Amino acid sequence: MRMKIITAVATACLAGTTLAFAAGANPTKDDAVAMVKKAVATIKADGVEKAYAAISTTEGKFVDGEIYIVVQGFDGVTLAHATNPKLIGKNMIDAQDVDGKFFAKGLVENGQKQASFWYDFKFVNPATKKIQVKDMYCETVNPTVVCAGVYRP
Repeated sequence: MRMKIITAVATACLAGTTLAFAAGANPTKDDAVAMVKKAVATIKADGVEKAYAAISTTEGKFVDGEIYIVVQGFDGVTLAHATNPKLIGKNMIDAQDVDGKFFAKGLVENGQKQASFWYDFKFVNPATKKIQVKDMYCETVNPTVVCAGVYRP
C-alpha cells in the first residue's frame, strides 16, 4: 500500500498535477502561483506568439479546474485567456466586477509597480458558474501581467 501511495505522488508530480485536485479538494493559492510560474517560464522560453497560443488552448496545460491563465497587456487588452477565447483582443480596462471595482485597471496599476502581487475581485467561477471573490496572483512580464487565481468559497 505504501508503495502505491509513493507511486501516486510521483506520478502526480511528474504530470504537473496535484493530488488535491485528483481528490476533489479545492485548489490553493500555491496552485495559482505554480500555474503563473509555469506560464511565465513558457513565455520566456517560447516567445509570446507561441506561448499565448498554448495558453489560449482551453483544454491545454494552462487550465486546471478553476485555475487558469490570463495575460493582460498594460493597455488593458487581453492577450491570452485559457478559458474564454472571446476575450482575447478585447480591452478590459473599464470592466467592473459586480461591486463596481475596475479589476482590469487594478491589475495593470499593480503590474506597473510590482514584479508580483495578489489582487482580489468578484468574478464568475467557471467551475461553479457562481460569482465569487477571486484571489488573483500575477507576475509582471513587461508590458503585461500574467495571472491565475483561486476562488474563495
